Amino acid sequence: MDRLLAMTYFVKSVELGSFSAAGEAFGASSQLIGKHVLKLEQHLGVQLLVRTTRRQHLTDFGRTFYERAKIILAEVDIAESLAAETQQTPTGKLRINAPVSFGMYSLAHRLPEYIEAYPAVTVEMNLTNRTVDLVEEGYDVVFRVGELSDSRLMTRSLADYRFMVCASPAYLERHGPIAHPLDLQGHDCLCFSYTELRTHWAFDGPEGRVVVPVQSRFAVDHGEPILQAALAGLGVMLQPVELVEKHIAEGSLVRLLPNWEAPSRPMHLLYAPDRRLTPKLRSFLDFAIEAFA
Repeated sequence: MDRLLAMTYFVKSVELGSFSAAGEAFGASSQLIGKHVLKLEQHLGVQLLVRTTRRQHLTDFGRTFYERAKIILAEVDIAESLAAETQQTPTGKLRINAPVSFGMYSLAHRLPEYIEAYPAVTVEMNLTNRTVDLVEEGYDVVFRVGELSDSRLMTRSLADYRFMVCASPAYLERHGPIAHPLDLQGHDCLCFSYTELRTHWAFDGPEGRVVVPVQSRFAVDHGEPILQAALAGLGVMLQPVELVEKHIAEGSLVRLLPNWEAPSRPMHLLYAPDRRLTPKLRSFLDFAIEAFA
């Protein structure tokens, strides 16, 4: 049995609603389409479709298998198109979305390299901390921090997003040193809205993982205002390394709890599984993976 062909017939049958419609699309008989789908079910040992004389519908497993099969077939198309596309020059508009702090302090510093290397590509970058819908909002590629929940999207793993806890020398002079994560309970902790970091911070160190409840009179959904509040001596902050490392080097912020690490968060590049891997998209994926792997 040609499994890819059977999967192709199965996916088309689901999309068009019947074996007959799929047969018309491929110039084949409905009996041939049904035969391939039946062999696929026998190979898997699980029923994919419930068929009656008037209609068909997916089983629970069939629905899951359909979503994965679409991704597999899209990847096959991408792989087969690579040879031809390697001869093409990246062109057109590339729409990128990224979290605000990462976009401002990491991506923005490296992006000129890509723009100079591919002068025929026009880059449009949007920064937001909300979870965007890549397909509905028309992005070519999205940087996303945290665990992924949308299995429909293709992913490329990047280096983990690391955090650091710090405060200004003036704040520490007024409120005293912080030697253990639990000491944070007695301090103003500048919090990031709408995430678990608003209510508790976690650290890994000599005693294993310690989770600390935190409180703050100031919470915001962007890293820059938190940084400015920390520089002004309003409290302790837990923010991405790239946001604070310059200020730590200058001495305007002090790294706290050096023997304790805040858990890093995974970061990925996302793009649509049915989006053709054009020279423009492929060139940016290659660039981003090299820059942030």
